Amino acid sequence: MSGTERRHGDVRRALRELFADAGVSGLVHVADVRRPEAAVTLGPDERVPIASVYKVPLMAAFWRQVDAGVLDPRRAVTLDPSQRVAGPTGISVLADPVTMSLRDLVVLMMTVSDNTAADAVLRAVGPAAVAQTCRALGLPDTHVHGGVAHTWDRLVAETGTGSLSAAMRHIASNDTAAPEDVYDPAHTSSSTPADIARLLHAIWTDRAASPAHCAFMREVMSRQPWRHRLASGFPYDDVRVSGKTGTLGALRHEAGVVELPDGSTYTAVVFTRAARADATLPRADAAIGTAARTAIESLRSHPPL
Repeated sequence: MSGTERRHGDVRRALRELFADAGVSGLVHVADVRRPEAAVTLGPDERVPIASVYKVPLMAAFWRQVDAGVLDPRRAVTLDPSQRVAGPTGISVLADPVTMSLRDLVVLMMTVSDNTAADAVLRAVGPAAVAQTCRALGLPDTHVHGGVAHTWDRLVAETGTGSLSAAMRHIASNDTAAPEDVYDPAHTSSSTPADIARLLHAIWTDRAASPAHCAFMREVMSRQPWRHRLASGFPYDDVRVSGKTGTLGALRHEAGVVELPDGSTYTAVVFTRAARADATLPRADAAIGTAARTAIESLRSHPPL
């Protein structure tokens, strides 16, 4: 066994132990943006439901359609209360009609993970354009099936409950087992850590869309306010962490990019599934940031020749 293989084995073992201690199973893909072949991975090609991480390929598809002249980002959209998609943030919690540009809806869906905004953007872009974007960017295992509205409808059906609130209580209970179809990647938006890492790399190297629109995507991802997952591993003012979280029942994910003071930049994708169904599991959230930091430290300690 070579020294490199031994180091890779050591860091994968450390990641497994970290996840086990936090009560989760985890998948990881962390790579140097300048040399994406330099990566630390754990189950990088395993396809899983990605929850709100689907909003990243949706955002890329939106800007590619703008670049092609298909969509006007300034086009105003009015969303009535009847079009609300359940969610804890943004337009999803408002009671009155809202009129906003498509571009600003993208900002809301990425910064505060607004489900109603994302649903409106997906209607404008269309699932076929998202699928085409995934093919064009080399993401063969990434599939977006109807966004959050589709996920909520399936969740109610699969749990046999009569409402979304009842379905959420069902999958958050440790006294009842969630139907396995809830976490079946064949029936909901899904991807792999490797695919999402490739997408982030394309955004950070101006290949996902035009340079100006890739810059927009980088900026909007840097404005996500949640600091309890990926960013928790890098609690420093001079480290920039951009990301998109995803949460569904026992699933806690984040996909993002870590930019260090010396200019080095790393894509960091960590997907987890908790053994317990509790809605609040701080150690599971923090394990995402710790796993990313562990992988980045390994890459920096043993850079490839």
